[in-house]
Amino acid sequence: MRTHAVAIIGSGPSGFYAAGALLDSEDPPVRVDMYDRLATPWGLVRAGVAPDHPKIKSVSLQYEKIAARPGFRFFGHVHVGEDVTVDELLDRYDAVVYAVGSQTERRLGIEGEDRPGSLASVDFVGWYNGHPDYVGLDPDLAAERAVVIGAGNVALDVARMLLLGEEDLRATDTADHAIEGFVASGVREVVVCGRRGPVEAAFTTTELRELDDIDGLTTVVDPAQMPPAEGDADLVKGTRRNIEILRGWAERGPDPDAPRRMEFRFLRSPLRVLGDSDDGPVTGVELAVNRLETSEDGRVRPVDTGERETVDCGLVFRAVGYKGMALPGVPFDEASGTIPHHEGRIDGREREYVVGWIKRGPTGIIGTNRKDANETVRGLLADLASGSRADATPPSAEEIEEWLSGRCPDLVDLDGWEAIDAHERAAGEPGGRPRVKVVDRSAFMDLVRPQ
Repeated sequence: MRTHAVAIIGSGPSGFYAAGALLDSEDPPVRVDMYDRLATPWGLVRAGVAPDHPKIKSVSLQYEKIAARPGFRFFGHVHVGEDVTVDELLDRYDAVVYAVGSQTERRLGIEGEDRPGSLASVDFVGWYNGHPDYVGLDPDLAAERAVVIGAGNVALDVARMLLLGEEDLRATDTADHAIEGFVASGVREVVVCGRRGPVEAAFTTTELRELDDIDGLTTVVDPAQMPPAEGDADLVKGTRRNIEILRGWAERGPDPDAPRRMEFRFLRSPLRVLGDSDDGPVTGVELAVNRLETSEDGRVRPVDTGERETVDCGLVFRAVGYKGMALPGVPFDEASGTIPHHEGRIDGREREYVVGWIKRGPTGIIGTNRKDANETVRGLLADLASGSRADATPPSAEEIEEWLSGRCPDLVDLDGWEAIDAHERAAGEPGGRPRVKVVDRSAFMDLVRPQ
């Protein structure tokens, strides 16, 4: 029985979990080539998880073990759809798995959304994490107050990063350019706005609880926005713990002497990002005050009461979710931002599969991707075992690498990534940091192919 060759497009958690499951297969045996547009793997673990969350980032140790297994190769700086096409990959592999994630933002769709000073959290998170696409963002952080629209962990990450002290920042792998930006920042207050109530907010308990550990930060919640304590027993455990934390802050009240402040405003939807002229910078946000109603299907939804509030601010961060992007030559559902599929098999296609956020939408935690990938891989392996590819003769591993080298002069293989990784870790060691990130393509290549 020959070894089957599978290409995985994308090197984030879902891609690595799919690779691990494929490499576990003995009948049929499988080798895996993993592709990424960037020189560096790990997806949002490197470029999305907040730098002050090293425990979450430590999941990359699992991916290093997968990458070290026989039959695995990594090819960075390969842009599928530009450098190589999907059809060319299908000519060279028995199957192709798309693990490209959700790479852009969900829009608010309100007036003034694109004013100077109104930023997508996707871009801002990429900037402070050293994603090469966002190094040039250079946000103006001079404003004293910022508003974050959203009530999930990304919104909380953005708010927290804006308010961390210099000592905390310099202990992380926050990109150097972002550390300097944060240290010079004028932001001292962040208002986090969610359109529904505290019960419906998507924060995790750990993320809320750690706010109490930030020196000089006071957390503010309006007691009037909290639900009655009598209903706590009916809540699931995680939500109940969140409510306990939020209620504790509401009862304690703000510390007037704290140098930094984070305020939560629930039941607020953005209507307009305000400015002094049509294309002038942000001066505030107009909010609708909501009430909650339960629909016939049991869903709780916010309803505009007609009351309005204005929050003066100089920065707005939009953190209402990620959305997938179409990959040239691959089916795509614009409404959901996902690739249509059935249990991971792409609809209407043979030998093409999907995992992760581009499969199910931007939901779940990092570990959710393991179950998701296993489902897809089961179907893929069953298809390979059917014998339909038994007589196929795809190019050898060496032929594929020769083809890629001709197409992609800045190709980065696994040895190249390990050279980058070793350099970043060594650069961070003197300052007690996990790593100092390289963020420039030419700098990556200097490490991969030293002169």
